[in-house]
Amino acid sequence: MPYGISEPRTAAPSRVPASRSPLGAARPRAGRADRAARALRHASPALLAYAAVRALGLLVFAVWAHREHRGVRHLLMESWDCDWYLKIAEHGYAHTLGTQFDANNLAFFPLFPALIRAGDTLVPALPRGAAGLVIALVASFAAAWGIFAVGDRLYGRRTGVVLATLWGSLPVALVQWMGYTESLFTAFTAWALYAVLTGRWAWAGGLASLAGLTRPTGVALAAAVSVAALLSLRRAPFPARALAGALLAPLGWLAYVGWVGLRLGRWDGYFAVQKLWHNEWDGGVETLRRMHGLFVVERPQLFLAMVTAVLLGSVVLYALSAADRQPLPLLLFTGLLLLIVLGSSGVYFPRARFLLPGFPLLLPLAVALARARTPVMVTVLSAAALTSAAFGGHMLLAWLGPP
Repeated sequence: MPYGISEPRTAAPSRVPASRSPLGAARPRAGRADRAARALRHASPALLAYAAVRALGLLVFAVWAHREHRGVRHLLMESWDCDWYLKIAEHGYAHTLGTQFDANNLAFFPLFPALIRAGDTLVPALPRGAAGLVIALVASFAAAWGIFAVGDRLYGRRTGVVLATLWGSLPVALVQWMGYTESLFTAFTAWALYAVLTGRWAWAGGLASLAGLTRPTGVALAAAVSVAALLSLRRAPFPARALAGALLAPLGWLAYVGWVGLRLGRWDGYFAVQKLWHNEWDGGVETLRRMHGLFVVERPQLFLAMVTAVLLGSVVLYALSAADRQPLPLLLFTGLLLLIVLGSSGVYFPRARFLLPGFPLLLPLAVALARARTPVMVTVLSAAALTSAAFGGHMLLAWLGPP
C-alpha cells in the first residue's frame, strides 16, 4: 500500500451468531474493551515515560516559582493566552473588527473555549482556569498515546516510546500542561495521522475537522489528510470513505473562518483580524530579519536564542524526514506547518510553541535513539528532560513575555 497506509485490522467473526447467544450483545462491547485495554498496556511505557518527564518539568517549575514568590496556579491556568480563552468562554467573541492591534479575540479558534465553558457549566465550583488546565492535561496524554501509536506503527514499539518521550522533552513542553491549545491540537493531529496510516478515513477527516476548530494551523492537517485521501482513491477498497474523509477534513477550519467573515460582514474577516495581530504571509522575510537582528545586530535573550535553535533545527529535521522517506501525510503536515510558522510576519517568540504539534519532525531522532544502546538512549532522554525542565521554568519565570 502507498505511503505506509493500510486497511485497519478487523476482528474475526464470532462462531456463534449474536442472535443465538444471550451474551451476543455484550460480546462486541467486551471485545472493544479488551482491545482498548491491550492497546493501553502496549502504550503504557510511553505514557509512563511521558508522565515522568512532564512531572519533572512541573516540579522544577513549581520549586522555582515558589522561591520567586510567583503563583503556580495563576501561571498555569490564567496567564497570557489562557486568559484570552477564559474570557472567550465567559463573554463570547467580539462583534466588530476594530482598529486596535493585538486586541480582537476572533483570532482564537472556538473549540477550546467551548470545552472550557462546558467544563465550568458541569462543575461550577471549579476555580477559574481549572477546566482549561484539566482539558490540556488529559489531552496531553491522549496526544502522547497518539504519538506513540504513529511511531510504533512505522518503526516499532521502542521508537514509539522514544518519540512520545522526546515530545514531552521539548524546550517549551511545559505549555502542554497549561491552559493552552497545543495539547488538544496535537492529540487531534496524532490520531488523525494514525487514522490515515491505518486507512480509517472517516476518523481521519473528523479529527482533522476538530483540529481545524482548535488552531489556525489546523489547515495544514486538513490539507495533509485530504491530499492523502484523494491519492488513495484508486487503491482504497472503500473509495467513498476516502472521499468522505477528504471532504470532511477541512470543514472545521472553513466553518470558523466563514463564521468570522459573516460576523464581521466581510469575506476576509478572519484575515483582517490576523492583520491586526501582525500575522501576514511574507514568505519568511520577517523571520530572517529577526534571526539576523538577534544574532548580528544585538545580543539575543536566552529564550529567543532557544526559539531560533528550534526553528533551524526543525528545518534540518524536516530534511532528514524527507530523506528517510516518511509517509507522505506526515511530510505534508510538517512541511505545511513549517511554511506557516516560518513564513509568517507575526510575532517571533511563540514560534517554538507553534511547532509543538509537529511531532513527526522528531522521528529521525527517535529512530536513531531507539537503535542505540539502552544506556545511550537513557542518557540522551534524561538530558533532554532536564533541559526541558530548565527551559520551562525560564519560559514562565525569567522570560518577560508569553511562551
